[in-house]
This record gives sequence, C-alpha cells and structure tokens, in this order.
Amino acid sequence: MLRITPPLLLALAATTAMTACKPPASDDYLERVDLTEATGTARQPMPSPDTTDAVWADGKTAGRILFGNPGEVPYLALVCETAPTGAQQIRFIRFAAADPQAKALFALVGNGHIARIPVDATWNGRAWLWEGTVPADDPDLEALTGRRTITATLPGAGQLDLRPSPLPGYLIQECRKLLEPEQSGQ
Repeated sequence: MLRITPPLLLALAATTAMTACKPPASDDYLERVDLTEATGTARQPMPSPDTTDAVWADGKTAGRILFGNPGEVPYLALVCETAPTGAQQIRFIRFAAADPQAKALFALVGNGHIARIPVDATWNGRAWLWEGTVPADDPDLEALTGRRTITATLPGAGQLDLRPSPLPGYLIQECRKLLEPEQSGQ
C-alpha cells in the first residue's frame, strides 16, 4: 500500500501546478502563428535530371565551361573570375529554379573529396538560379579535378552525376595560375 506523506503530497501538488501552468509548446502552436501572414511556400522539389548523355563543354566565353545535354539548357556552369578583392574564384551556376533569397549548400562528392559550396538564389534578369563562389585555391575544388564521376546535389534541385572530364580540372588549374605572382626578369 502506498503511503502518502506530507512531503510527497507537496511534491505532487507542485508538479501538477507547474504542468498546468506551462503546457507543452506544441499545444498552442497554431494559435501562436498567424497563418494568414504566410508569404508563400517553397517550390516543389525537382526530380534529378537524366545526365546519361550530358557532357562537359567549353562555354562561349573564355574561362567558362558547361555541363549538360548537347543542344539543351546546361545543368551547371563553372566560371573562373576575379573577385572584387582581386582574388581569383570559381563561380558555380546551377541552372535550376530557386526560390527568391533562398540559400543552400551545393554538395560535390567525388575523387576522394567532399565539397560543400554555399549557393544563393540569384536573379539573372529572367529567373532565380543558384550561384555561389569559392576561392580558386580552395582544396575542396579537388573534387572536380579527378578521373571519376562526381555526384553534385542541391536540395530541391536533384542530383547531377557529372561525367569525368579533364575540363573542370583544367579550368581550376588555369584559374589558380592567375593567382601566382608574375615572374620578373624572365
């Protein structure tokens, strides 16, 4: 038989009073959020594109390569450019619709390396696309320089299986050369 002593009775009363005053946070969740103020929802995730016939190709401008199916909108562009600070960088442009002002990590896995490239939704004058930059000397770029397939994943935009090609490695190598100080007297 359970014997209720005054200290036990006091503890039970205190516990009951505390739980009655402070319900779990989820009990009034809908009451705390005004659903009419919602500005919209995230777009539906895109399926991973079929990259069976996709290839790397030189872009129309120097220092730019594209990955995609011939004759179609590319899936990905890599661009060697000079940052406002004067340093060389690689710009990633993932041609997939993005929600305005969205941010994500573009994951690259391949060639014994893993890279997580911060990307932002960027308005290009016609659509919101994913773009991000990495310093050209960033060792994570080695994920793109080997002879193996690279898995490139962007949340909501699917997975790209990037075929091995010397073009990404060459672009990165040439971009890094621009970082080196010029040799004087030669």
